[in-house]
Amino acid sequence: MGYLFLLIALLAGVTKGYCGKKTSGSVQAPADAMLFNFVRMLFCVIISFFLILLQEGMGALQVESGAFLIMAGSGIATAVFVVSWILAVRKSAYMMLDVVLLLGVLIPMLLCSGLFGEPIFLNQWAGMGILILAAVIMCSYSARIKGKFTPASLGLLLLCGLGSGFSDFFQKNFSHAYPQGSAAVFNFYTYVICAAVLFLCFLCFRGKGPREEKSPSLAASLRPVLGYIALMAACLFLNSYFKLLAAGYLTATQLYPLSQGGSMILSTGMSAFFFKEKITRRCVLGLLLAFAALLIMNLF
Repeated sequence: MGYLFLLIALLAGVTKGYCGKKTSGSVQAPADAMLFNFVRMLFCVIISFFLILLQEGMGALQVESGAFLIMAGSGIATAVFVVSWILAVRKSAYMMLDVVLLLGVLIPMLLCSGLFGEPIFLNQWAGMGILILAAVIMCSYSARIKGKFTPASLGLLLLCGLGSGFSDFFQKNFSHAYPQGSAAVFNFYTYVICAAVLFLCFLCFRGKGPREEKSPSLAASLRPVLGYIALMAACLFLNSYFKLLAAGYLTATQLYPLSQGGSMILSTGMSAFFFKEKITRRCVLGLLLAFAALLIMNLF
């Protein structure tokens, strides 16, 4: 059942990535990224709130302080991830983001092993090593497409990896500490806190950063991509909701490498088909190594 939940999460995640790439062209300054993602989180809050009403009722919104702290950490990590992602996608090849997120799975793997005693077996270490090798090959591939990385692009990619890794950890932490906890409630508070952080960041960055003289205002730039943002919100909710359900069945060493490795493979096909990012022999080698690593980690 855990693998089925993860498959649904993967399909939603790849669709979300497509919409994110389409909206990234409207981002002229950091404030745009804050605003777009703030609106997206509001959609997610509404979706999760109505799901709570349908499934459990208003009483489910009363949570323990410990659970709320985990959700707060998830919300902050999610805010770091979504803003750095949409800014980084303008500076790097799309597939490079999946490479960095793949390396970010080391965070939940190591933390869950140290804090919760989830074992990491020899085949899983070997598979992770092969995934890292695949990531190095894909880094070289991405550099050929976009050129050498600047300090700014590297910093954004690092923030993407850290935000994604800690977001996954808090998700697994909640599943471990509250095995009967509601996935809808966890997502609701994650999105509320994320939206609050994004709004505060938007107020701080509004009017700052490079913006072309003839570029549209923030409100005008939002209107053409509002449909994509709404679809991204639905896909983000489905991705997070079903990945949290999968976390109740799979260990961190199974769930997160499989999630990011599968996402990298699916996103490669999507980016090549829709965004015409050329598939080279080096790219194919990286993908084959990633696929082999996932088999080693989950089938042996």
